[in-house]
Amino acid sequence: MEKKRVVVTGIGALTPYGIGVENFWNNIKNGVSGITEVKPPRLDIEGHNTHVFGVVPEYDATLYMDAKEVKRLDPFIKHALVAGEEAFKQSGIDMSKEDSYRAGCMVTAAAGGHHTIQESHKVMLERHNYTKCSPFTVPAMILNMAAGKLAIKYGLKGMNKAVVSACASSNNSIGDAFRAIQYGEADFIMTGGTEAVVVDMGIGGFEAARTLTKRNDDPTHASRPYDVDRDGFVMSEGAGVLILEELEHAKARGAKILGEIIGYGQTCDAYDMVAPDPSGEAAAKAMEFALKDAGLKPEDIDYINTHGTSTHVGDIAESNAIAKVFGDKNTNTHLKVSSTKSMHGHLLGAAGAVEAIVCLKALEEGIIPPTINLENQDPEVANLDYVPNKAIKADLKYVLSNGFGFGGHDATIIMKKYED
Repeated sequence: MEKKRVVVTGIGALTPYGIGVENFWNNIKNGVSGITEVKPPRLDIEGHNTHVFGVVPEYDATLYMDAKEVKRLDPFIKHALVAGEEAFKQSGIDMSKEDSYRAGCMVTAAAGGHHTIQESHKVMLERHNYTKCSPFTVPAMILNMAAGKLAIKYGLKGMNKAVVSACASSNNSIGDAFRAIQYGEADFIMTGGTEAVVVDMGIGGFEAARTLTKRNDDPTHASRPYDVDRDGFVMSEGAGVLILEELEHAKARGAKILGEIIGYGQTCDAYDMVAPDPSGEAAAKAMEFALKDAGLKPEDIDYINTHGTSTHVGDIAESNAIAKVFGDKNTNTHLKVSSTKSMHGHLLGAAGAVEAIVCLKALEEGIIPPTINLENQDPEVANLDYVPNKAIKADLKYVLSNGFGFGGHDATIIMKKYED
């Protein structure tokens, strides 16, 4: 069976910069950090070692859902509904003209309803009764509910699931949606990721693992992938949603096509629960599998949006994996790589989705976003062109995006500038 082509017809974002893709992209291409010091009442920072995060500015959720839902839903679900509305509206899909059983949803999270879990547990303890939490506790906290609520809102009755692979989750969701459409299982799928983990429990867990930065006195310079002075990642929140659609279906309804998904690769380090395999072997294989799936050679790739979290071991492992597949700066002067997490921080399960949106906008405008705060490149990372501090113009045709997660999950997707 001939595989079908899969294009993107809608994108939506809610990030530390606020609502909207254009707002997000304008900040990213101009090298603006979205990281701030978080203070009370947003967060009681007493007892925390890290005070800098990428937090979503307050927004009026009643513009996207009714007032009862605003009270009942966890922020990670609300974030997905905000980003989903922008993506769905841009796609121009009219559900009255669609077969709802060929319309799917794969929007995921790595952590789910941490706000709900924390608040419900607090109520249980204070009232000395474990039945006194809200009856909406379970549907507010479970990971699949962002996909469930989006399906309810838009009438998407086809495949619906949340692919959970830690910080590779939304790359895997995009990849699995791509596969499903390729093989004719759906006409279009809403996909991506959402996260809202900047709460005591989420922060404390990562602090205990010693993975977060402590650069509290300089928030905008705290996330610094590949820099010798990096000391951990900056945790962020938000959502990215994409509408993936079968090409002929999109053309038949006159949709504007934003780009094309052409390759997907996935592997597992099978090495450690948290640390990446320093050899980068499995990460390299994920990229090789994606290239093979896309029918490309390494030299075809113009830009890689790296996982690049700003942890010591992670940056080294990924850069070494990239150099294994593509060569270093001495042998491949063409390839550019950058970590936009230097600006928007690490959105965990939503990271791959917002970074896929970055890649699509880069293809559209011919701009490679920078890795900001890269002042002294760590000699331990591979010798690559990390586009330090300032975006550059480039004629882009193929871009690759990596997502890696605790447990050794590796997921790579490849996007292409659309050509009929």
